[in-house]
Amino acid sequence: MTKSFSDNHLPYRTMTLTGQGLVTSNPDTALIRLGAQSIGDDLTATQSENAQITQAILQSLKQLGVTDIKTFQYLIEKNYIYEDGKQIDNGYSVRNILEIKLTDLDQVGLVIDSAVDSGANVVEFIAFGVSAPEYYYQQALNLAVMNAILKAKSVSMNLGITTDPIPVNIVENSSPQIPYSQMRTIKEGAFATPIEPGQYQTDALVTVDFIY
Repeated sequence: MTKSFSDNHLPYRTMTLTGQGLVTSNPDTALIRLGAQSIGDDLTATQSENAQITQAILQSLKQLGVTDIKTFQYLIEKNYIYEDGKQIDNGYSVRNILEIKLTDLDQVGLVIDSAVDSGANVVEFIAFGVSAPEYYYQQALNLAVMNAILKAKSVSMNLGITTDPIPVNIVENSSPQIPYSQMRTIKEGAFATPIEPGQYQTDALVTVDFIY
């Protein structure tokens, strides 16, 4: 049967401590979702109007040199209103949202302005992130382990123990963040340029068992 380190007959004692590591970096990528929503009584005409606006948006983005664009959402909905408890047909809503990835953060405000000038009336969100999240997470994880070790040394010193505690088990309590975890939500039709990306934070948590 496996014995735990806390068994009384063993010549050492244990302590369990947590550690946290935080790494701050500058974002190097941006993700934007924007597009057009059209409303009308005739579905074919509404689709055609939405398609024309979307094409104008795409053309304006390509003129800026933006190439990493894909359709994120295309949605057709039947609209209704209620009068005197009765459901009444109120036409259709067509929504086409594009997802745009940028590596030049200076273009973010320009891309939004250009899209809106071309007819975009929905700006869902802007997210700033890093292209190599695993790299920053590994740094944060190492800092978390060192944080736990420093805690253990401090506790040992206060207990009058002259030898440094030895880590015997490390449990990772966190996982790498998704590249665009810091999302800034924008209401439809509401935005401001220029847009500042701020900083990207990566944190890691560990639990470490020490013997002393």
